[in-house]
Amino acid sequence: MARVYNFSAGPAVLPEEVLKEAAAEMLDYNGTGMSVMEMSHRSKAYDEIIKTAEKDLRELMNIPDNYKVLFLQGGASQQFAAVPMNLMKNKKAAYIVTGQWAKKAYQEAQMYGEAVAVASSADKTFSYIPDCSDLDIPEDADYVYICENNTIYGTKFKELPNTKGKTLVADVSSCFLSEPVDVTKYGIIYGGVQKNVGPAGMVIVIIREDLITEDVLPGTPTMLKYKTQADNDSLYNTPPCYNIYICGKVFKWLKKMGGLEAMKEHNEKKAAILYDFLDQSELFKGTVEKKDRSLMNVPFVTGNEELDAKFVKEAKAAGFENLKGHRSVGGMRASIYNAMPIEGVEKLVEFMKKFEAENK
Repeated sequence: MARVYNFSAGPAVLPEEVLKEAAAEMLDYNGTGMSVMEMSHRSKAYDEIIKTAEKDLRELMNIPDNYKVLFLQGGASQQFAAVPMNLMKNKKAAYIVTGQWAKKAYQEAQMYGEAVAVASSADKTFSYIPDCSDLDIPEDADYVYICENNTIYGTKFKELPNTKGKTLVADVSSCFLSEPVDVTKYGIIYGGVQKNVGPAGMVIVIIREDLITEDVLPGTPTMLKYKTQADNDSLYNTPPCYNIYICGKVFKWLKKMGGLEAMKEHNEKKAAILYDFLDQSELFKGTVEKKDRSLMNVPFVTGNEELDAKFVKEAKAAGFENLKGHRSVGGMRASIYNAMPIEGVEKLVEFMKKFEAENK
């Protein structure tokens, strides 16, 4: 069976050469006579895997020395609780609600203190990013929280909010490693890896050292204290070993591709092919304000639910998988992460043109 063009929002497409390498090493990693899946996380071979992965990620993102890199279980959603548990010293935080995941994080934070929604784009079904240049951020807020790229609705912060000097915390799950980023602008930047970086089941947390303290909310589980994880270099307990190994291979692939500058160029070129078609199509239209469009997740509709369903069905038959929109939105969504080749998007647009001609 030939590989399909997989437009899934996550778990998502991975670079083919990474999968082939992992396949070749499945039974015997580097002469150890065993798979990475079977290896002790305390072994010398594994120690090298996790250290190299961190080193390559630091190089890719230019992560300063005063930031810790943590490879943790639980995905991004577990951080919705970990962030307030570790950072809510004044029991107050500002949340910018631009979609479902930001909303879930905001709701979770309300269990631990006062979460204040200082901006929201719910009024227009999260189809834009609100102006965040002069928000009414509470004086005693411990941090300002954003979800930087909206996987479901296809929006992206092109400019970070003015946090009025407060710590910025960002969930970057669906734009992770898709473009260069200035880590120093964030207190915490984290992302579930299953969209752009690796297999599901892990989150990478990059956190400024001054935010890692013993002073956490009472009742914070040992495993959810950043200090526990940082003091033990992500090895307090058995980490998601195989995930870290695959992510490490993806980091090497990204470096080989020219790093994040090159990825950004590649992703802009790729997204433009699809957006340019949507802008001139008579049948399909994008659902996001142009200035806020994501490079990673592209939602679109025909305006007719039956036609949408027909499109998804015919696209699947033609080898384009996972184009159905999120259940909360309907329509279609093409997620075109780093590993989606340009020809995947070109062929999708060809198919859309044909569909349009047949269904006008």
